[in-house]
Amino acid sequence: MRFDLSSWTAVQPGSDAETYLPSTPETVLWGRLPCADDEPVLSVASGAVVTVDTLSHEGLLPDQGQDPLAFFAREGVPPQLVLEDAVRIAAERVHDEADGPHVVTGPIAVRGARPGDLLRIDVLELEPRVPYGVVSNRHGRGALPGEYPEGPDAVSVFAAVEERDDGWAGVLPRRAGSDAVARFPLAPFLGIMGVAVAGRARPHSVPPGAHGGNIDVKLLVEGTALLLPVQVDDALAYVGDPHFAQGDGEVALTAMEASLRATLRFSVVPRSQALEAYGVVTGPLVVTPEYLVPTGLSEDLDEAVQHAVRAAIELLHARFGMDRSNALAYLSAATDFDISQVVDLVKGVHAKIRIADFDA
Repeated sequence: MRFDLSSWTAVQPGSDAETYLPSTPETVLWGRLPCADDEPVLSVASGAVVTVDTLSHEGLLPDQGQDPLAFFAREGVPPQLVLEDAVRIAAERVHDEADGPHVVTGPIAVRGARPGDLLRIDVLELEPRVPYGVVSNRHGRGALPGEYPEGPDAVSVFAAVEERDDGWAGVLPRRAGSDAVARFPLAPFLGIMGVAVAGRARPHSVPPGAHGGNIDVKLLVEGTALLLPVQVDDALAYVGDPHFAQGDGEVALTAMEASLRATLRFSVVPRSQALEAYGVVTGPLVVTPEYLVPTGLSEDLDEAVQHAVRAAIELLHARFGMDRSNALAYLSAATDFDISQVVDLVKGVHAKIRIADFDA
């Protein structure tokens, strides 16, 4: 089917924000994450607000032709709704098939950050740059490798954005070529937010780790924050993998991948304050208005759950003074442990600890 996109305008590169970081061939990595040896593309003070144009990799990849104009034209997208920065990166950068798919913008030096501190990234605003996205199943991956894709080729399903009275919705055809659709609410977030790792080797962009990276925690919408243990001086933060919507698990392989203009605040939490507020944080920690959300990561899903439980126990012990046995009992009675994703080589689990339970 063809979606009517005529009323939309793309958010092309360029912004009057006080601090703005575009995605250009000079400011992105494609399929790798920054390491200590990388030079920052931007340097800011702690507490700075930065507007970043992030790019989805869909339509840029070699198995899709590495030509966004042609790829999206097949779905009825006019040239003015294809992002100019996506076209430029696809034309000027070479993608190594051994690397991940993600276009990662950065690194951003946050001056004064040191190992032992936490970097806090507050998500202030996420603006869709285009009125469409793509959900892909490729490379024999996803939750059902060997079963899907059903043929030898990658499957990329085009989904449009529809504006409704109760907010934006994604619209996806029920069958190829069908006018019947499924509609689902959008909740944009960045799948990748992270800090550089120590050493001289750039990590692959797919597996997440203590540095954050491709954590794919869908709770990281506007009004939330991500805390990460700093690995190198000045943190060298980065963002990417923008999503319009994702179900927990991300079972096809990708979410509804689509480019976002992200406005973020980068703040250093000194080690002493971090220990008092959160204890020893060894991996990504999400903070929302309702929840504290420690995470667990492992190639084995059972082990990821165990890591998340241990992180939650230590957080409750440090922040609320719970003894560890009572913390485990509380978690069993009151906390959901959700699967973030099962498709990024290293699987993710996150625990939603209700802050209101400790108000009394």
